Amino acid sequence: MPALRNDAPAFLQRMARQYGDVVYLPTAGQQVYFFSHPDAVRDVLVTQQHKFKKSRMLERARVLLGDGLLTSEGALHLRQRRLVQPAFHRDRLAGYAATMVQRAQAACERWQPGQTIDMSQEMMHLTMDLVSRTLFSAEVEAEADEIADALNGVFGLFDMILLPFSEYLEKLPLPAMRRFHAARARLDATIYRLIAEHRARGVDQGDLLSMLLLAQDEDTTGMSDTQVRDEVLTLFLAGHETTANALTWAWYLLSQNPQAAARMHAEVDQAGALSMDSLPALPYTGAVFSEALRLFPPAWAIGRRALEDVEISGCAVPKGCVVLLSPYVTHRDPRWFAEAESFQPERWLTPDDSRPKSAYFPFGGGARVCIGERFAGAEGVLLLATIARRWSFALLPGHPVERKAQITLRPKFGMKMTISARKKYVY
Repeated sequence: MPALRNDAPAFLQRMARQYGDVVYLPTAGQQVYFFSHPDAVRDVLVTQQHKFKKSRMLERARVLLGDGLLTSEGALHLRQRRLVQPAFHRDRLAGYAATMVQRAQAACERWQPGQTIDMSQEMMHLTMDLVSRTLFSAEVEAEADEIADALNGVFGLFDMILLPFSEYLEKLPLPAMRRFHAARARLDATIYRLIAEHRARGVDQGDLLSMLLLAQDEDTTGMSDTQVRDEVLTLFLAGHETTANALTWAWYLLSQNPQAAARMHAEVDQAGALSMDSLPALPYTGAVFSEALRLFPPAWAIGRRALEDVEISGCAVPKGCVVLLSPYVTHRDPRWFAEAESFQPERWLTPDDSRPKSAYFPFGGGARVCIGERFAGAEGVLLLATIARRWSFALLPGHPVERKAQITLRPKFGMKMTISARKKYVY
């Protein structure tokens, strides 16, 4: 347990290398089966997904997220996904892309040559700004620091929420629980304000929140404010936290691989005006983002709980046990990726038919694959391209770079980087 809590991704990687594709982990009061082979990933997420539900982590996440897409199950999950899906259709994404480029340009204007920034904080602010504007037609820049503090508070205390009997702990007036409830209330204040403002306007503003408020089932039943809140908060957190981390790791990897950075800079300089339509002209930039997701997947672990006795990769998993998958571990397996620990964006430029499809699953898979996958993919590439036209970044000498595995895979000490101007680019 100490090794697992200290650096869970590294611990799971050691377990897979030492014991193979199926590892039994008897933890406190819980039987866990860790699978790392792509065939097992496919079975759990796709072919036998109906035999599983979300694991304890996401069951307990209801204390924050309610019954949003990430935590809901069964018929409710299918209904909510059907209502949310139109917000991520291509015609909507084209409008979002214009905002992505515009806000990235605004971030570029704030920086100065020679300035040292914490890239982790900068990407968090940028993606928070983007998700609020593209999904909610709202500007939360004035509240960004408070919201970021609330998010950090929620993530920092999430380990406590996962403890055995935490259902009872959260009802006690403990200082940690008071901080958790205060952080949740701060996030709710912003979300319910946005809901109230949209209901008052009563029109489709071209964003997700408008669609949620106007969406109806076949029986003309809409969503309550609580249901809308759960979906909005889920997408608000997932839509900025994960992409910000992926971008931070991408800038770090580029700083350590100057040839890759030079190749990306050359590509973005030739791409012309950036939009959804320009993504095909940015294959290498897309490969950089894909490779960052491979090496540092924000959703570094995926858990499921067996609803019945089930066999995965020849292993009998009893009903009620937890099945654990780790994109971090599978993505770094040399059987599926040559020189798996090295940063090689070019591996994504040509299809590798010998690699199992489920060897790469940064967005999950099956019926519960991340609904915002296309949004995140476009956002990652357009932000990298827009920023790389103006600036390059070097890791501050002596700055420690370590992983911090909580709900997402963050840099433990932030990411201090020094800015260098490339050229004044006319967008």
